[in-house]
Amino acid sequence: MSEKEEGSTNNSRRNFLQKLGFVSVGSVLAGAAIYSGYEYQNKKKVGDKIKILTSNNELLEIDREAAVKSLKMAKLDLTAYQKQGRDGIAGKRWIWVIDLSKCKNARKCMGACISAHHLRSEQVHINVLMMQESKETPPYYMPKPCQHCDNPPCVAVCPVDATFKRQDGIVLIDNERCIGCRFCIAACPYSARTLNWIAPIKEKEDEGKTYNIELNLPERKGTITKCLMSADRLREGKLPYCVSACPNGVYWFGDENEDAVTNGTTKETVRLGKLLEDNAAYRLMAELGTKPRVYYLPPKNKSYPYQDKDKHVTDEIVKETDL
Repeated sequence: MSEKEEGSTNNSRRNFLQKLGFVSVGSVLAGAAIYSGYEYQNKKKVGDKIKILTSNNELLEIDREAAVKSLKMAKLDLTAYQKQGRDGIAGKRWIWVIDLSKCKNARKCMGACISAHHLRSEQVHINVLMMQESKETPPYYMPKPCQHCDNPPCVAVCPVDATFKRQDGIVLIDNERCIGCRFCIAACPYSARTLNWIAPIKEKEDEGKTYNIELNLPERKGTITKCLMSADRLREGKLPYCVSACPNGVYWFGDENEDAVTNGTTKETVRLGKLLEDNAAYRLMAELGTKPRVYYLPPKNKSYPYQDKDKHVTDEIVKETDL
């Protein structure tokens, strides 16, 4: 076993044992107690006893061997669950296309994402920015999620393998490994990550739940959060939360391997290559070599009027840019 694999195994074991106070004692060790009783009922030799304090402050005395067996079985189950989240969906290479001519700043995508991931309003995984190239060009809105780069600098700098790139193209965060060092925040050129400076808004409601790496819940204070491309929805064969919530046809999503993307609003499916070529698609900061998996279609022939109420905001943005 390599040093990296050994460190990963030890870290997973520590995290698992730390969970005993609020997850495993109520289920894993309860099972051990039942197993111990079964051994007694069948008059088999029972080894040393150990005492366990449950999350309800109840002191249990169970057979040591039964506890060890139950913990090993639970650890194997947890490892398999986490491995699924790290491996991704076989044969897929997810791709995102955002049509800037369609965005009306409805922000339904942001709301759906916040709700699904139990975020605070300031912790958005996808943000809708007001953009204006110059004083002579009209302003437009630009949704900006994590770019899920094929050459992600955030992954390269993480010292504990908490952020990683899956085979299906998605970049995720393992909340249970994250130490909050923020190296990934500094490395990301797209400002796509934030730190949970305070306790998650639904910390009490999520307490005791098994950690879902594809949904990044439950979250913990002091860890990083970001867009997950709705990996949990893709596992169910559904479109991402933001894509389904948009009422204006802004988002196309699909599998690059199949050369097909589907519009979240119209449900129309088209050839990815043709959509990109016909609309002069581009990627953000492609010159950096990060190879984003998010493409943008330019805001040409916009199908909506820009909101005058936002004009003063973009004026300020242009002034700051001109300085």
